[in-house]
Amino acid sequence: MIEQMHLEQKVGVFVDVSNMYYSAKNLHNGKVDFGKVLSMAVGDRKLIRAFAYVIRANIEQEESFFEALEKRGFEVRIKDLQVFLGGEKKGDWDVGLCMDVVRLIPKIDAMVLVSGDGDYKDLLDYARSQGVRTEVVAFSRTASSRLVENCDSFLDMDQNAKQLLIF
Repeated sequence: MIEQMHLEQKVGVFVDVSNMYYSAKNLHNGKVDFGKVLSMAVGDRKLIRAFAYVIRANIEQEESFFEALEKRGFEVRIKDLQVFLGGEKKGDWDVGLCMDVVRLIPKIDAMVLVSGDGDYKDLLDYARSQGVRTEVVAFSRTASSRLVENCDSFLDMDQNAKQLLIF
């Protein structure tokens, strides 16, 4: 459980939707309830901004999913899926997510990263060096130990699956 250090804390939430979607599907055969994740991550603190980073792959029900994220309080950042000549596909938001955190750091006391991707370890280190509390929400079974060991607080979605997932 994320420890609620101070009710006055201003919080920014940054969700790597693809990372969480595939972890929930593969580990629990369920879907993440991003509204509940946001609520649990923020608690009684003041939400400054919440971002959900998604990849547009032109699949059925995609737009309604993006709209549902917006209705739950997220600013949805969308990138198109890149398809390369050999058929390889790529879509990631690592740099964009990091830049949003860097831009928001002067306005927040705590950042909540909803992802298990170890590539964000340096981002956590930077945020902490700027005096920002770092919190990670992810599935412990797929979260990088580098993230878990380097954040101020970790919320294990495996332990909270019944509250945070839709089955």
